[in-house]
Amino acid sequence: MPDFTVVIPARNEAAYLPLTLRALERQTQPPAEVIVVDNASRDDTAQLARAWGAQVISCAVRGIAHARQAGLDAARTPWVASTDADSLPTPEWLARLSEAADAAPGRVALYGPMRFCGVSQPVSALSELGYGAFLRVCELTGRPNLAGANMAFSRAAAGLVGGYPHVEAYEDVLLGRALAALGEVVYVPGALVETSARRLEGGWLPFLWRHALNLSGHRRGYFAD
Repeated sequence: MPDFTVVIPARNEAAYLPLTLRALERQTQPPAEVIVVDNASRDDTAQLARAWGAQVISCAVRGIAHARQAGLDAARTPWVASTDADSLPTPEWLARLSEAADAAPGRVALYGPMRFCGVSQPVSALSELGYGAFLRVCELTGRPNLAGANMAFSRAAAGLVGGYPHVEAYEDVLLGRALAALGEVVYVPGALVETSARRLEGGWLPFLWRHALNLSGHRRGYFAD
């Protein structure tokens, strides 16, 4: 079974990050290393990560793409798994990803389901069903949607496609599509991640609109080379 590095980009995430790190403690297949990328935080994010035992990488250039790339550059295992500082991988997350990575040669990336946590049970269940349907539509239209909160990829393959593009947003989706052009990208149903419902703070309509843009292939922001 391949080893995984888990990369967590974080900017001012002291309130959420400890819960994510505790979720990684409960993995049935422990990560070989955990890298927290401190993206110019002004709170105790870096100190909390170090106290837990994570490797902390400083990324002074603000932006999620820069932070994710810094984590990828620091990783040393054959596979890199990505989650967010406000997300909770379920205990079987890495084990299911590892099984999928090991199941067939030529696989370059993996992704799994997500649902909201911190909400009522019906809303959580509805979010999981809705997101699953969205991922299926993306798959059928040839636009796999790999989200940074729940994706994994071959470190070597990511290097071949140039890593994360330097964009303001959708860097995870764009990397996933670049990897899909290189090899097999696989959906792993058992690799569930729960994620904070703060993504709904602006309301359901903006949230759904952002996912519609993902489906359309829209790119937001600029390349900052």
